[in-house]
Amino acid sequence: MADTLTPTALTLKDIAREAGVSLATVDRVLHNRPGVRPDTVRRVKEAIARNSFQPHVAAAELARGRARRFAFVMPSGPNPFMQQIEAYLGEMAAWLSARRLKVEMVATDVFEPAALAASLEALSGDYDGVAVVALDHPSVRAAINDLVDAGTKVVTLVSDVPSSRRHHYVGIDNIAAGRTAGALIGRLVGQRSGKVAIVAGSQGLRDHAERIFGFNQVMATEFPNLSVLPVLEGRDEDERSEQMLARLFGGHADIVGLYNVGAGTQGVAKALNDKALSETGRDKVVFVGHDVTALTRRLLLQGLMDAAISQNPGHEARAAVRVLLALARGEPILSEQEKIRIDIVMRDNLP
Repeated sequence: MADTLTPTALTLKDIAREAGVSLATVDRVLHNRPGVRPDTVRRVKEAIARNSFQPHVAAAELARGRARRFAFVMPSGPNPFMQQIEAYLGEMAAWLSARRLKVEMVATDVFEPAALAASLEALSGDYDGVAVVALDHPSVRAAINDLVDAGTKVVTLVSDVPSSRRHHYVGIDNIAAGRTAGALIGRLVGQRSGKVAIVAGSQGLRDHAERIFGFNQVMATEFPNLSVLPVLEGRDEDERSEQMLARLFGGHADIVGLYNVGAGTQGVAKALNDKALSETGRDKVVFVGHDVTALTRRLLLQGLMDAAISQNPGHEARAAVRVLLALARGEPILSEQEKIRIDIVMRDNLP
């Protein structure tokens, strides 16, 4: 379904515009003041009902003595997908300002439990809500629970910690995403036999672990001609991922498929391209990764990458803010609107 603002994001001006009346007329209708024709009253009330508008919420935002503050705890380092989320949050500046919201970025090493936990602990008491790209680790879980106990609304973003007391998760079904990657590689490899390599950032990240789980499910049950090699953990770093994969290629001449679970795509692609150049005439290694970025777009166009499992970073940015705002206001979350879709993007359907 289309990604739209929640009804509570509407203002009195929006209702006035839709009903075709002035702002003063809407105010008179809301307060049951005389001097408004019955037909006009009907139009205003229909616009309010149609949009599930809650005028008391709009008034409450204006009456607040301070702006709400949300923190987004994001991975440090050059992760293109995470940078896209941050860019979309920046584009929401006017929307945020109209609702007296401030969103601040906190960069940290999400692959190090102690560093991530310390970053979360430092936010206690300073923010109304926190969105975090989370590592599923006891110390991180404890830090999330402490924030919740202190009254902060917490949502996990992209990667979940379901055993924590976080209020909501914003992201795709990562097991389904991994299964999708497995099905694509298995079908594109066809009748060939051989091995499949997996490069992940860290299996401590719930999204990466779930994708690998789903991928292995499909490989084990549907493609007996393919065997999956042990997972390489490149911490989403280009150089580290390239070196590890190059060594793996050197030890296994029969690799026919490659699944890149997270980032580090530049390094993965370089190792794969070097292998292709050194083995002219061999069957192509089927390469499936995640997210549509400037780099994956180029790799798809070049034919080095076969498919990208995509999620919409703009939708995730907006959904995380909307969910935090709904939690802060004590309003219901529109789950269907905030559901993040999985898309399969190939060279022929690049957006």
